[in-house]
Amino acid sequence: MSLRVQLTLWSVLVMGLIVGVVTVVDLVQEVKHQFDYTLDRAKLYKVQATNLVQSKANRDRTLAVRDALRDPELSRELLNLMAATKALFEIAVCDPQGIILSDSDPGQVGTKFPTYPDFEHLVNGGLIEKTRVLMNKSSARFQLSEGLGVANKPQIYVHVVVWLDPIQKEMIPTIKSHAELSALLFGGAMVAAFLFSAIAFRPIGKLGRMLDLMMSGEFQSPEILPAAKSRTDEFEVVASKVSLLGQQLRGAKYDFSDLRGNFERLLDDLEDAILVFGRDRRLVVAAGAVEKFLGRERSELIGRPLVDIFPPSTPLGLLLQQAAQTGLSIRNRRVPLDAGGNGSSGLAVALLSVDVLEALQTSTVTGAGAGILVRLRDPEATRQIGRQLQIADRVSAISRITGGVAHEVKNPLNAILMHVELARMKLAAGDSDLKPQMDIIGSEIVRLDRVVKTFLDFTRPVELHPVDVPLESFVNEIAEFARPLAETAKIEVTVEQKADGASIAVDVDLLKQAILNVVMNAIEAMPDGGQLRFQSSLRGDDAEIRISDTGCGIPPGAQKKIFGLYFTTKPKGSGIGLAMAFRFVQLHDGTIEFKTEPGKGTTFIIRVPTAISSSN
Repeated sequence: MSLRVQLTLWSVLVMGLIVGVVTVVDLVQEVKHQFDYTLDRAKLYKVQATNLVQSKANRDRTLAVRDALRDPELSRELLNLMAATKALFEIAVCDPQGIILSDSDPGQVGTKFPTYPDFEHLVNGGLIEKTRVLMNKSSARFQLSEGLGVANKPQIYVHVVVWLDPIQKEMIPTIKSHAELSALLFGGAMVAAFLFSAIAFRPIGKLGRMLDLMMSGEFQSPEILPAAKSRTDEFEVVASKVSLLGQQLRGAKYDFSDLRGNFERLLDDLEDAILVFGRDRRLVVAAGAVEKFLGRERSELIGRPLVDIFPPSTPLGLLLQQAAQTGLSIRNRRVPLDAGGNGSSGLAVALLSVDVLEALQTSTVTGAGAGILVRLRDPEATRQIGRQLQIADRVSAISRITGGVAHEVKNPLNAILMHVELARMKLAAGDSDLKPQMDIIGSEIVRLDRVVKTFLDFTRPVELHPVDVPLESFVNEIAEFARPLAETAKIEVTVEQKADGASIAVDVDLLKQAILNVVMNAIEAMPDGGQLRFQSSLRGDDAEIRISDTGCGIPPGAQKKIFGLYFTTKPKGSGIGLAMAFRFVQLHDGTIEFKTEPGKGTTFIIRVPTAISSSN
């Protein structure tokens, strides 16, 4: 449904709603007026009937009240009173037991007066109850009553029976007239809404036609588009701008083949191979380092079927056939390259990614009617990029380490200088007792020596001896090593393995020492017990190890410094453990980071590349 139709329908609905509300309010007021008027008239005649009864009862004191009220003259007076209005059905005078003593209908004298609903209660009630009464003729009689006698024990009751049949007869024409008026107003509202929409949306339709012509390449001619009459005519201003845009596009004579050529040249600079297959599974686009991965020229591949380029007998071809049939994407799947006898590639392994280019249209054959995009990446090139980023991290780490060492060296040097000056002052004053100063200078020299040795050990090149180790067994070994100490501290140790049999190529001793430094910090962060959790999983080409604790967390002010040499928040800490862990992980081309929440715990995340022989 178009926007124009929607707005038109909404306009009609709003106008119809307004007409309906006004009609209903007017009808409610009319019903209320009729009932209020009838109630006022009924009360008036009730007062008059009560006065007649009192007058008749007081006229002859020698007679009993019952005998005085059985006078036929009283019945005639009540009948004359009731005849003055069409709204009254009966006026009856009854004793407390409901026996009629006098009535506007003399034939009812001596009978039992029937009880009707209270009319005043109906008038003060809601519209729904009034409407129900008007629609139901069988319940069209109500009463107003007045007791005469002692205040709390009336001896005589005057009942005025109200008849709603006249109101019903008067309201039916009123309702019909309101319905006719509402229908007329609603029809007029619809016509007004359609006229309004036709006039209001005419400029939008004109802009739509102009844009359709521009999209089809037939730019709108200037004579069809009127110039803007004023700066406040928004539609005409937009129309003139669209016209100007059409003229510029028409005069530019833009060659879209240049854009395609630039796009293809951009793809050619990629280190990856990009191949796009159409619905018929024939190659339509080949860009990037295709020759590097397939060992064949792109010109001889365009237009060839998928099964010719990647035979199903090869692992790569089998994966592509499955992706084409199921319509499922593949992300960075490590597969061996085998040209199937059609060419030779210089690479043994590639990372395969497959994307479906459009939504599947058929439900009978999964994957039919959809093009696919194939991307081949060199895993070694990816690793080289990662190494370059890690080198940048190492430079940053060395800067932080150097800053920590400079801070540690400056303190003992300042202390030595201060006590040398103090010793010089003592000698100048003839005081030869320099033992306190010499002791302090000696201790500071020892401290300085320790700092320098630690720095040399930290920066000395380390020769790695990597071996392929199953990730799950490596994590289990570390967890079992930490379990006795953790259980002594009332810490529960849990292990969650999701590595899918992957292996890592690492120097076991160095990486184990790095992770144990993190584990020891986690245990020390839970002096009152808690939970220590080890997790392993795969993230692309990397293996991920998580060590989580439920300790106090890392304060915000210390989060940027925890990997710095000599930085510690512990009273007896050395500030070396996390710095060494950071260094050892980087030596494995890995990364270490953390997530912490003060008061709830910390999670350290260590990522190292998986072994080349492991498959994802």
